[in-house]
Amino acid sequence: MVLRRPDGGEIARGRPMSTAVRGFYGRVFGSRRQVQAAIDLVLVFLAVLGAALLRVEFSFADFSVGDFVVMSAIFTAAFALVALAMGLYRGRHPYAGHSEVLVLGVSAGMVAAALTVVNLAFPERLTPFSVPAAGGAFALLLMFFVRAAWRNVYDSWQRPDAAKATPVLIYGAGSAGHRMVEMLLNDPNSPYLPVGLLDDDETLQNLRVRGVRVLGTGADLERIAAETEVGRLVLAVPSADVSWMRAVTTRATDVGLQTSFIPQMQTLLEGGGVADLREVTEADLLGRGRIDTDVDSICDYVEGRRVLVTGAGGSIGSELCRQLSRFHPAELIMLDRDESALHAVQLSIDGKGQLSSRNLVVCNIRDHEALAKVFEEHKPDVVFHAAALKHVPLLEMWPAEGFKTNVLGSRNLLDLAVTHGVGRFVNISTDKAADPENVLGYTKRMAERLCADYATKAAGTFLSVRFGNVLGSRGSVLTAFRQQIAEGGPVTVTHPDVTRYFMTVQEAVQLVIQAGAVGNDGEALILDMGEPIRIADVAKRLVAAAPEPVDIVYTGLRPGEKMHEILMGEGEIDLRPAHPLISHVTVRPLANEVVDGLVSSDVVDLNEVDSWVDAVDTDVSVWLS
Repeated sequence: MVLRRPDGGEIARGRPMSTAVRGFYGRVFGSRRQVQAAIDLVLVFLAVLGAALLRVEFSFADFSVGDFVVMSAIFTAAFALVALAMGLYRGRHPYAGHSEVLVLGVSAGMVAAALTVVNLAFPERLTPFSVPAAGGAFALLLMFFVRAAWRNVYDSWQRPDAAKATPVLIYGAGSAGHRMVEMLLNDPNSPYLPVGLLDDDETLQNLRVRGVRVLGTGADLERIAAETEVGRLVLAVPSADVSWMRAVTTRATDVGLQTSFIPQMQTLLEGGGVADLREVTEADLLGRGRIDTDVDSICDYVEGRRVLVTGAGGSIGSELCRQLSRFHPAELIMLDRDESALHAVQLSIDGKGQLSSRNLVVCNIRDHEALAKVFEEHKPDVVFHAAALKHVPLLEMWPAEGFKTNVLGSRNLLDLAVTHGVGRFVNISTDKAADPENVLGYTKRMAERLCADYATKAAGTFLSVRFGNVLGSRGSVLTAFRQQIAEGGPVTVTHPDVTRYFMTVQEAVQLVIQAGAVGNDGEALILDMGEPIRIADVAKRLVAAAPEPVDIVYTGLRPGEKMHEILMGEGEIDLRPAHPLISHVTVRPLANEVVDGLVSSDVVDLNEVDSWVDAVDTDVSVWLS
């Protein structure tokens, strides 16, 4: 037997009801509308009759009981006709909903007014003047009471079992908080049972929503969590920004609470369910909201063009390929030295990964001759250069390798791009290129400056895009932390106060593609990374969610690492003429002759960082003499 809610939908089966109750429920609500109409009409009849009897105080000197019964019957029949005409018993209105209550009031009011006029028109009134109005009011009260009582019974059946559901606090007592409480209490299978609300609005203190009381403000979180013995905090503040969410999540983690929310609050407002509720992740604490991308400008330089992506198997490169494929390039040439990585990215795009296309290119960007053949065969119109060596500690030990890939490899690509008339060249850089202090920063800064130099020689547009750490990329801190937790710890953090900029790979690549559309020759475009995040806070949140206790160990900064990264170097000015999340800065060109001099010099040892870094700033004539 299918059980029905008062509004006619199926009832979710939660706590078991007795066979008798289930049978009664099914029999009654198999013909719910008829039963509802019968109950209402009986209540109307009794209300009008009761109003008349009370009016005369049960004295029948002037009016008879028969007159009262006739008036009650007329009122009831008239109410039935008006209510039917307004669709009250035709399934138009949710049971006990606002619209049904409004129809009840209008129907009773119209009938009461009409019968008052009719009663006055009779030479001998059937009842005292006030009876129709009083009877209509009593009828409304009785019908409202029956609906409220039934709703209360229904809600108690729907409420999750306190013995099985996890008690939670809900942060936010506004409309979203109300919806959240309703959502959790209307699902008997919900894993969560709200036991209290928090809100920073002092005027909402002691408010109750379905019996769930506002217990205090966010400042009282630790006390309330201890008193209620909850293990989870659910966020229901749609207007909150990322910094607020980050602060609340950190505070909740400190008191041992996990944090959940619905990613799109519109889902909640449109009737989402418990299945839409999920834990706050690190990615949720980074974003700046939805990125407004000018799709038309992207299509203009990508659609129908031959696009080459270097480092296509890496975190940035593979996401670039996935997003670029949606803009229908004539060819998407994916280049990487790692064949397995190429297989993975092709599989993620076409679901086949057959490795049968010449657009999958196995090549090392250090190999100028091999790259030349790639450019000869594919003749790319657009190049996204994402290939690089990127791990700071390793490059500190092997600086020459970083130089060969990040500088000489980039120069190979720039040289061939100019030779073959590439229309747009986008060099992927890093925040470590801003006032660099390590090999990665120096080499990527040199690549930016080389790109600016080649921009003066190229017919197309050559530019760089600079951003910080990509959350969840290969070798990122988040990936390392998760692996350490899976192995039982400890989680290693360099310093309690070290901070880094982060963004998700999806938003980073979306802005990279947009930057390629709006950037000018020789510029470095810097993506807005939001606020820097303390690495220790990331570690604490992940450890708090671990199934077993895990220690955090501080190891100290490694060679080449900064305490705090910056996005712009000294003298660079934040200008955002084309997009609110993309800054444009001018890059000082690095003459190609300087790099030639470094490579050919017997004095400069590429394994001695200071020597070639100093040489870059030396007058070009030194290398030409």
